[in-house]
Amino acid sequence: MIDWRQWQNEPGLVGAIAVVGWLYALGVGPLRTFWAPASPFPGRAACRFAGGLFLLWFAVASPFEQIGRYYLFSAQMCTQMLIVYPVAWLLLTGLPPGLLDWLLALLPGSRHWGRVLFRPLTCGAAFVLGVSIWYLPRIYEWGLEREVGLAAEHLLFLLAGVLFWWPLASPSRRFPALRFGARMAYLFATEVAMTAVFSYLLMAEHPLYPSYELAPRLIASLDALNDQVFAGILLSGISSLVMVAALGASFYHWWKSADSGAHH
Repeated sequence: MIDWRQWQNEPGLVGAIAVVGWLYALGVGPLRTFWAPASPFPGRAACRFAGGLFLLWFAVASPFEQIGRYYLFSAQMCTQMLIVYPVAWLLLTGLPPGLLDWLLALLPGSRHWGRVLFRPLTCGAAFVLGVSIWYLPRIYEWGLEREVGLAAEHLLFLLAGVLFWWPLASPSRRFPALRFGARMAYLFATEVAMTAVFSYLLMAEHPLYPSYELAPRLIASLDALNDQVFAGILLSGISSLVMVAALGASFYHWWKSADSGAHH
């Protein structure tokens, strides 16, 4: 059973998060002379990035992650939603615009492939396809059975989340976020496209993943099929709440900007 005192502080996991944090500190600290020598330390952005790293560590290292891996699909869904929405948003918006554009400029051909990668159609399609493909039984089971598979799952959901948020919250000046009206259209289209994966989990007539079907029942009344339906409800519910909230925020800021322009 689960030992709630046992956290998965493996050297690879802690080391990777520590390296990312160190590189970020280097970028906003000593290397700031290269991308914004006259700018002050980006305190708010740094707090968001640090919060994203902490939340990522909590999501993948806590005992709850072990419940999701070995017992309950719905618990693993909570971890995935934590990574794809708040963690990805915090890490993306924690990158100061100057630093992000400086890093992108260092990558060969970024001016060309960035125009394709960061288009809303590309971002939305990559997000929907990445999340949907992972829930195919063979791929999902591969992720559960191997440490490298679990790491690939976390990385996939993180990258998918960053691409989802890019058209809405990109801090880049080279590849900025969409205007408020276009954000609303992007969110609506993404929500409609996600309906397929919602339905796939909610309407299956049998458990899709043998690992959960054969796992011991932590909750006697929650069998594998009901756990799967609950996971589908979490995926559709949390995703819909995030998108509706983003839709409302976009509409509000659009209205505010239009109202401000009218007064001027």
